[in-house]
Amino acid sequence: MSTAKVTYLGNLRTENKHLKSGSTFITDAPTDNNGKGEAFSPTDTVATGLANCMITVMGIKARDMQVNMDGTTALVTKTMAADPRRISKIEVVLNFPSGIDEKARKILENTGRTCPVLYSLHPDIEKVITFNW
Repeated sequence: MSTAKVTYLGNLRTENKHLKSGSTFITDAPTDNNGKGEAFSPTDTVATGLANCMITVMGIKARDMQVNMDGTTALVTKTMAADPRRISKIEVVLNFPSGIDEKARKILENTGRTCPVLYSLHPDIEKVITFNW
């Protein structure tokens, strides 16, 4: 069964529909690649997908350990390279609420560093992950 349906809307924009839930989002080409930059670009979704994946698997582990990480945020910075145009670097800065003990921090960091998206990214992409406790 398919996961998603992508429809080209014209003007370098796509609509992306998650088939199970019906949820949608739009992408636009970035301004540095002929687009309007009015929404996430396809490469933005890859970079933010890393942060989403890390926080999700860490959230599962935190729940199992009865640790509250509600309010955790991630700032994502994507760097592009040319020839060929590609993502060359993804930086993720994770900021956690106070009150998480040292043992839980180590477990959560290890969990975040083993998320499926991180393992799926090309090894040539530099990944810089920072955990702010």
